[in-house]
Amino acid sequence: MLPEPDPQLCQALADDLRTADYTSAALRAAWGAQADDAVARGLRRPATRALGERGDALAVLGRLWGLGLPVPRGDAEAALPTLRVDGAAALGLLEISGDAVTPAVLVRPQAFVDDEGEVEWWIASDLDEAALEGPLPEDHVLGVGGASQTLARLQLTRRARTALDIGTGCGIQALRLRRLVDHVVATDISERALRFTRLNALVNGVDGIETRLGSLFEPVAGETFERVASNPPFVITPRVAGVPAYEYRDGGMEGDSLVAAVISGVGDHLAPGAVAQSLGNWEYRWGESGLDRVRGWVGSSLDAWVIEREVLDPLAYAELWVRDGGTVPGTPEYARLIDAWLDDFAARGVTGVGFGYVLLRRPLAGGPTLARYERVSGGGESAFGPHLSASLASHDRAALLDDDGLASSVLRVAPDVTEARHHRPGEEDPSVIELRQGGGFARTLEVDPGLAALVGACDGDLAVGALIDAIAQLMEVDAEALRADLLPRVRELLVTGFLGFADD
Repeated sequence: MLPEPDPQLCQALADDLRTADYTSAALRAAWGAQADDAVARGLRRPATRALGERGDALAVLGRLWGLGLPVPRGDAEAALPTLRVDGAAALGLLEISGDAVTPAVLVRPQAFVDDEGEVEWWIASDLDEAALEGPLPEDHVLGVGGASQTLARLQLTRRARTALDIGTGCGIQALRLRRLVDHVVATDISERALRFTRLNALVNGVDGIETRLGSLFEPVAGETFERVASNPPFVITPRVAGVPAYEYRDGGMEGDSLVAAVISGVGDHLAPGAVAQSLGNWEYRWGESGLDRVRGWVGSSLDAWVIEREVLDPLAYAELWVRDGGTVPGTPEYARLIDAWLDDFAARGVTGVGFGYVLLRRPLAGGPTLARYERVSGGGESAFGPHLSASLASHDRAALLDDDGLASSVLRVAPDVTEARHHRPGEEDPSVIELRQGGGFARTLEVDPGLAALVGACDGDLAVGALIDAIAQLMEVDAEALRADLLPRVRELLVTGFLGFADD
């Protein structure tokens, strides 16, 4: 078990890491961009080759906690002048063996930029597959992986007083939430994970994070929060003997039941106006859509925006997660585990597994006004959080307006929107008109000339109704009929971020 982190030792560790310039940029410069990308894929050799015999503090810490390799004790002592090797051992970060020290965990720098500015954190987690040179133990505490980075980039940019992080793991979501929230409660079924969370908060000088042991909503019974985030252990895993049940990805329930429990249960813990954001997998079964299953879990009392990014067939899904646990393709164990996954899917009639993002909100007053269940494959994830925040604000404002109110509004086309017109050779009029979004989810919409003209004219000057009247006159069509056709689509363009209110 990881020791309970000592605050003074954590401060000493931070001082040494800072003195060594142990940052993402410095490591990338030290071993090169190609090797840095290889490390992200679990390949250490390019980085070790690039570092060569360097004995400076950055190189030593990079080998020890960046790559998970043993280093000479003397080099470690020199790289940790404040904490010392004994202090690192007391924190459970390494083990001493004669003249060498062996890493017990990874401590990797994590850089990111948000609306609050640039941040460089050090995140401790368990040794990965490359460092262990084999499959992961079932109580493995994952570092900052792709899913956790995705959820962090999805987070809304609004401030709040309280937040809940369900299944915190190493604590990265709690740390990110704390940037905008006064007090964060972080829960997990693993005491080891909670100790990593407390360690990472102390090393990075972040207060206001409270950890609680327990499953899902048990540690917060009767409490409500203004923000909820969860990267739950959503991986669908066969419930049979001999299949590893990794705590960081497997919640111990059959099929997609854990994701269903998170989605159906979070509403009881949302204060009025509060938002919950999570990732998840959901099953497609014979005669039943995965998105329809999610719709049933949400119920009718919450606003919902569910975005499905991809659907994998059962074999592809099994291969992904068997390999993720460190079992190598081509081995008998790999084939056995694939069979277990396929048997499990066949027993429930599963034809595919969807992955996506779930945003739920407790309406401030009245009933829900947002129910979007859609498949979206494009977009740069770095902009999802601000994009979702702006889209929700536009939706809320438009939802309060009847058609006359919307027609009286002045709108502006988003700066990342472009238009493409496709012409058949020799024809003057376009056969296809597309509006393309450069940011957000990078949507491409095929539109008719009337809507294209309206979007093009939304420059923050005239109201929508006046623009529609002018377009109707130019097109020689009935203005009322054109208004009835365009206004519902204008509402959709406001939600998807093609248009915005000019005074926002």
